[in-house]
Amino acid sequence: MTILIPALICLAIAAVCAIILTVANVLFGVKEDETFLQIRDALPGANCGACGFSGCDGYAKALSEGKISETNLCVPGGAKAVEDISAVLGVEVAAVGEKKVAFIGCNGTCEATKREEKQLALGATSCKEAALSWEGENVCTFACMGFGDCVAVCPGGGIVIVDGIAKVISSSCLGCGLCAKTCPHGVIRIMTGENSVAVACSNHDKGALTRKMCVNGCIGCTKCTRVCPNGAISMVDNLATIDYEKCTGCGACAEGCPTHAIHTNSFICEKCL
Repeated sequence: MTILIPALICLAIAAVCAIILTVANVLFGVKEDETFLQIRDALPGANCGACGFSGCDGYAKALSEGKISETNLCVPGGAKAVEDISAVLGVEVAAVGEKKVAFIGCNGTCEATKREEKQLALGATSCKEAALSWEGENVCTFACMGFGDCVAVCPGGGIVIVDGIAKVISSSCLGCGLCAKTCPHGVIRIMTGENSVAVACSNHDKGALTRKMCVNGCIGCTKCTRVCPNGAISMVDNLATIDYEKCTGCGACAEGCPTHAIHTNSFICEKCL
């Protein structure tokens, strides 16, 4: 009895508390909007912010409350998300935008650069920290620093560091753009999946200086501009720049580039590990 009585008292207290909580939940509980819940379930949950909102909850709330009507803002969700959201809201299925992928505008690998001279940011643990002292006679100040800030923010695990620089795994890339916003050197660009040619360099120095820092860099020789049959390439501040309205992806520029700074077709790393 010395054990039974305290046990019964505890059970009685627990039962009373449960009843009180149940009544409180019924009387004072805030019911979540069913439309919001259904839209949120239709989203991938990446919380990447590509839609312009803080995350999937923010986008779902804006749609459910009628603050916006665009059902195709979720880049990672693609066509499936648009269809599901449209079904919930009872609206016409909107057109899905082009698939977006990140591209690393740098090919300054350990072999191509004087990597030992790039270790100037002693104690730095991030690109943001390293950018404060990333300078030197033989150091490209436009280059990928390889500390992996982009890796840390990528919600899809679509970026890895290989041979000292970031590489994109296209099958995992959500196209959200968080990596591009994070890169202090602005090396990462967000491109459409249709673009099969890209300049893997971001250096705007004159050719002789660029060559001194990286053998893979664009030296501004203008050969690519001469061989392009569509006039899709021009030199902007010593760097080859592609006009994708004119580019057909023929690859003539890549074949003609003496430093192989222009990549075609497989410029997005599918298998980097």
